[in-house]
Amino acid sequence: MRSGTAADDAMAKLRDLMNTSVVTVKPDTTVTEAATAMVRARAGSVIVLQGSFLAGILTERDVLRAAASGEDLTVSLVSAWMSRDPQAASPDMSSEEAAQIMLLNGFRHLPVLDGRVVCGVVSIRDLFAAKIRRPAPSATLRPDQD
Repeated sequence: MRSGTAADDAMAKLRDLMNTSVVTVKPDTTVTEAATAMVRARAGSVIVLQGSFLAGILTERDVLRAAASGEDLTVSLVSAWMSRDPQAASPDMSSEEAAQIMLLNGFRHLPVLDGRVVCGVVSIRDLFAAKIRRPAPSATLRPDQD
């Protein structure tokens, strides 16, 4: 596709869709503390930072796995349950490319990095919502479909 086409203009970038209010924890945070932070922020994941660098991501699925294990989550650490060195995206990545990465790899949250700094998180829900708000140019009704 050439740059400047209607299709290119309609393609949202992650910088326009990502949540910049990122919930972060350290690897030595307990799962209970991380889950509490997720609930308070109404977030489906927390970004795990080692210093200022992305070390992992802990998602709702990870918390459920930890809960099902029978371990005491008030002492079990995030580092034991997080996905380490998660795949990340750039703010300039298209929503379509991010969706493809998420679907092919089976995850619903994607950290967004500007260089090596976490600047946001995008969820599959964010991508679906953007698609609903920005219908494809060919999604117009014909007069007989009113």
